[in-house]
Amino acid sequence: MDSAAQPNPSGPRDAPDGIGSGRTGAPAASLPGPPLRGLTLSRRGLDRSAHRRTEPGLLDTLRQREGTRVLRLRAGRAPVRTDGGEVRLAWVPPSQVPEPGEDDLLLYLGSDGGVEHVAHISSAEPPEEEGGQWWGLRQAGLLLGEVEAMTLTEAVAMANWHAVTRYSPRTGHRLRPEQAGWVKVDVEDGAQHFPRTDAAVIMGVIDELDRLLLGRQPVWPANRYSVLAGFVEPGESFEATVRREAHEEAGVVIGDQPGDVVYLGSQPWPFPASIMVAFAARAVDGRIDVDGEEIEHARWFTREELAAEITAGRVIAPSALSIARRIVEAWFSGPLPEPEDGSRW
Repeated sequence: MDSAAQPNPSGPRDAPDGIGSGRTGAPAASLPGPPLRGLTLSRRGLDRSAHRRTEPGLLDTLRQREGTRVLRLRAGRAPVRTDGGEVRLAWVPPSQVPEPGEDDLLLYLGSDGGVEHVAHISSAEPPEEEGGQWWGLRQAGLLLGEVEAMTLTEAVAMANWHAVTRYSPRTGHRLRPEQAGWVKVDVEDGAQHFPRTDAAVIMGVIDELDRLLLGRQPVWPANRYSVLAGFVEPGESFEATVRREAHEEAGVVIGDQPGDVVYLGSQPWPFPASIMVAFAARAVDGRIDVDGEEIEHARWFTREELAAEITAGRVIAPSALSIARRIVEAWFSGPLPEPEDGSRW
């Protein structure tokens, strides 16, 4: 699953009890407690004004106003402009947007400074745009300002839900969008279906020597490593998921004391529909036994070892857009080094 954290000028911070608590026989770990800093997709977005979604004819009304800003999303990509080196979304007035097709979605995004924002979502490939480009969230997220990055995250998440929620899973009947695109209603029995978000934990696991555990999946590009992650199962707490996933994927046993699993922060990850909930976790020892399926290789890294492996190109760090990168950099106490060959992650 799935910008740089700033170095701490005063050195590594003490973390909450259990993470860096300096318990007898174990050196203090340096992974800080909450909050994780610089989470690109956890910043201020539009005022979603959810109370307005039930207003009769809201989208029709907004489409009649030339002051409404419309974001066109095509196959998960939005048009961007690069004006003076600044990357911005290319908003247009309603008059420049065609009537939505049968499978398209009009979505009320929210307001900012009294200006209303709507998305026109389609699965069609984007057209050629003179003077602009069409970028996905992975490409644009780090370059957009905070409000536009969060707005694109909102639109992409809803587009992904819309794409897979066209028929009722209970009756098989067609669903139609209502409440400004935020609810799907069964055309036969009127049952409502709401957007879903799948909760997943992602954890920086450290051992008694203050080393960080990183692993790689077989489907990843060569040398790509990241922290462990996994979906929350029904009837399971986040903390229990951390312990289960660490053991299932890497054979690592997490301590059973309350301070051995500590919340760090969260970030939406609409690829396609996750919320990543980050934790720091303390392993009872350094034993590793990967499952060979989800994780093909895992190892412990000291800070010096990780820096050397990244610099030499033998380890590719998680994307700078991801919360995984923030977890690693929090433990590292600053930005990760760049590869000697100048390549980017």
